[in-house]
Amino acid sequence: MRFALTTQPAEPDRENEDFAAAAPGTAVVLDGAGVGGAETGCTHGVAWFSATLGALLLRSMTAHPARPLADCLADSISLVRSLHEDSCDLAYRASPTSTVVAARLGGEVLEYLVLGDSSLLLADSDGRTTVVTDRRLDEVGKRLRGAVDQLPTGSPEHTAALAEYRDALTGLRNRPGGFWIAGPDPQAAEQALTGTVPLDSLASVTLLSDGATRLVDRFELADWCEVLSVLDSSGPDELIRRVREAEAGDPEGRRWPRGKARDDATALHWALD
Repeated sequence: MRFALTTQPAEPDRENEDFAAAAPGTAVVLDGAGVGGAETGCTHGVAWFSATLGALLLRSMTAHPARPLADCLADSISLVRSLHEDSCDLAYRASPTSTVVAARLGGEVLEYLVLGDSSLLLADSDGRTTVVTDRRLDEVGKRLRGAVDQLPTGSPEHTAALAEYRDALTGLRNRPGGFWIAGPDPQAAEQALTGTVPLDSLASVTLLSDGATRLVDRFELADWCEVLSVLDSSGPDELIRRVREAEAGDPEGRRWPRGKARDDATALHWALD
């Protein structure tokens, strides 16, 4: 059993709001989020939120191996809330949130949980892949993006359209008909995608933030089998290098419209053999 992990901030001088960690038989990746350009109402910030939630979730998953992952997440959200609800405005619309991907070995199965638009890549011994991704944010986003994808990334017009889009998106966060993400309310954990996979059918498990999946789902420069090949042969460093190369070749988002020219990117590759 081997873990390989790479995580990079969008820019070298920016704080990385992704978080990843692993323990024997357990792994988590979180992608923190706020509302671009807005105060969070939290004195600690988005990176603190994702790292604190991720660390507490990993602890809960390892300390309580029989407890369902959704319950571990709900407990961890409640603990994070208790750590800063007296000092921060958790009802504020831009209060920090985070996607969550978690995986844990349990007996003869791998348990998993996915909440938000990060992904879990499952590979069998023949190289076939299955991807688990929560698409609710993407589905809501397609209805709201409007002019965002028609404007050069980073231009004043794009920045204004993006602010309007994010404001509308925030209004649908953790609501029926919208999308679900880890934030101040532990009930969001009930909406996570969860399941189990027979352990003897798996060769590897990879947890990815959406900044690392861009090569497939945004840029369409590779499929999941190609991503798996890169991970197995060269590791997460090479995957993220290829993402950065594509981003650098389209800095204004003309070929691949997107909210951020570059994004925090994390890949945790877990070989089970």
